[in-house]
Amino acid sequence: MKIIIFGASGKTGKLLVEQALSDNHRVTAFVRNPSNLNISNPNLVIVQGDATDASDVKKAILGHDAVISTLGTNTGLRKTTILHEMTQNIAQGMKEQQVSRIAYMASAGIDKEIPGVIGKITIKLLGNVLDDHHNAVAVLKDNNLQWTIARPLGLNDKPFTGTYRKEAIGVPKGGRAISRADVADFLYQAIVNEEFIHQSVALSD
Repeated sequence: MKIIIFGASGKTGKLLVEQALSDNHRVTAFVRNPSNLNISNPNLVIVQGDATDASDVKKAILGHDAVISTLGTNTGLRKTTILHEMTQNIAQGMKEQQVSRIAYMASAGIDKEIPGVIGKITIKLLGNVLDDHHNAVAVLKDNNLQWTIARPLGLNDKPFTGTYRKEAIGVPKGGRAISRADVADFLYQAIVNEEFIHQSVALSD
């Protein structure tokens, strides 16, 4: 399979690149700064580009079987539309290049689905970023793509376990966090095994 990963130089993106390469898939890493991705493999192509540039995105998507996005934002907690804009470019590029499959890393809370006090605090603190992710997800749904949305709870750098919990409605009971390695695994498995199509799945350890 030929997979393009947007946000490949981020913490989760790098783990995805490594996992896909370990299974001998051909991987394109779309990054702003190639020096941030210190991975070398004959099956890896690194494409320098800006996901806010529709032309860059369209060219990069050509010839791929699937897309994975782990794009984030560096705007802190300020109001932003950058994820929405980048996802619009990805969705449009996919349609023009006739690629339908995408897995997208959002965040728990995008649908105000975290219960109790923790939910209220999360939405209050991260409301602007969650809104941006929510609007980005809406783009994927509106463009008739074969999407899978990952909604991880708090991300950490603990080791891969492979025993994380998944919940399509709400979030896993008592869930608080999950490792980036497990989130990367979910996104990867959803693509290669064609699982969770048209599902938004909350993830927790």
